[in-house]
Amino acid sequence: MEFVDIAGLRRSASRIGLGTWSIGGWMWGGTDESTAVRTILKAFEMGINVVDTAPVYGFGVSEEIVGKALAAHGKRDEILILTKAGLEWDGNGIRRNSSRARLEKEIVDSLKRLGTEYIDLYQIHWPDTAIPFEETAETLERLKQKGLIRAIGVSNFSPAQMDRFRTGAPLSIDQPPFNLFERGIEKEVLPYCRTNNIRTVVYGVLCRGLLSGTVTADRSYSGDDLRKIDPKFSGERLPHYLEAVRRIDAHARERHGKDVLAFSVRWALDRPGVDVVLWGARTPEQLSPIPRILGWKTRSEDASPIDRILEESIPDPVGPEFMAPPESMAKTN
Repeated sequence: MEFVDIAGLRRSASRIGLGTWSIGGWMWGGTDESTAVRTILKAFEMGINVVDTAPVYGFGVSEEIVGKALAAHGKRDEILILTKAGLEWDGNGIRRNSSRARLEKEIVDSLKRLGTEYIDLYQIHWPDTAIPFEETAETLERLKQKGLIRAIGVSNFSPAQMDRFRTGAPLSIDQPPFNLFERGIEKEVLPYCRTNNIRTVVYGVLCRGLLSGTVTADRSYSGDDLRKIDPKFSGERLPHYLEAVRRIDAHARERHGKDVLAFSVRWALDRPGVDVVLWGARTPEQLSPIPRILGWKTRSEDASPIDRILEESIPDPVGPEFMAPPESMAKTN
């Protein structure tokens, strides 16, 4: 396993972390608790010590499962728990809310669900423009001073938003989406983070499974599965993305002897400014490809062929914007 240091944390972080959105079940077709716990414990056995979760993942279910896995593992100080705050939900849906009162409630709830006395890295899940970013940062800094969290992060923030946030508290990480198909952060976010010594933990590295090499044109999705509303998985776009996957797979096999899944994750790890990638797994078996990602590097010579494949195969690309929750209705004081 490869590791990186993150400001404020007492232990180096594995460069592959376990993402637990799908383990929470919401928007992923449900979950099986015992299988999920075994998956997390298997990740620990493989050298992964970063677990990223959030209250909204299953509306508490993901954090509860992570807590049970931590208890079964029995070595809390070996594991880095990343969770989030700043979203609220009710019968009318999910909204952003980073008010002081909301954050102070969320930290108590998350600590209880996780069964821990502290959270290693606490992140604001989505920018809430109804609350001054400086105020949100100051609230998290107070939680840090109380010993409830050890480091502060944000997710899905722009450089301008991070600039404002940093006037209220030091920022250890940013967590944006990033993969071969969704590269928007290369232009501004990654350079900003590198310049300001902010580590990045990127999510969606396999683009909801598109880059796993297992998605087919006739595959269907049921229930609340996120891919039912992902524009990449429907209409004329899906064949275009699948053609890109086919060509990337051919390139990876010819140049590196690797499949599209291993190449896609390694490619992300090798981008300047990317420090940790999150690997979503629902079963222990879904962790088995990880060794294929370690011990080698992509090359600068890969850039032009990959850019050409994307340009030629996908005439109408779309990003991850469909995942953004509604803006906050909270009022500032």
